[in-house]
Amino acid sequence: MTTPTGGRRVIVTSSRTRAQRRGTYSSGGREIDEQTVVGEVLVTSLLRAQLRLAIYAAALVGILIGGLPLVFVFFPGLSTRYLLGVPIPWVLLGVAVYPGVCLGAWAYVRAAERNEEDFAELVDRS
Repeated sequence: MTTPTGGRRVIVTSSRTRAQRRGTYSSGGREIDEQTVVGEVLVTSLLRAQLRLAIYAAALVGILIGGLPLVFVFFPGLSTRYLLGVPIPWVLLGVAVYPGVCLGAWAYVRAAERNEEDFAELVDRS
């Protein structure tokens, strides 16, 4: 085809025609984005769940690691025993604690992710 001026027609397209369209927000997500009272309640529930989990984990670590000196008080014979030439208290405090801490950290991360997944489900249902 030609135009009235005699040149060829050119089709002009936008590169944005292939752009991915924005998804629609669920009403729960919209409540959070717009900072409404319902959104505030949803976010507060997540924060409380995460705080509760963190306090529980910190208390457990404090009891387990802080309780080791009590083990040595109630069982004074452990202080004089050796394992491979190293005193038992050193083995417990310097070596045995770390696998427990790593296992506890792994469990904490899984529980925190579970809290977030539950929150995401709650927001999607709202």
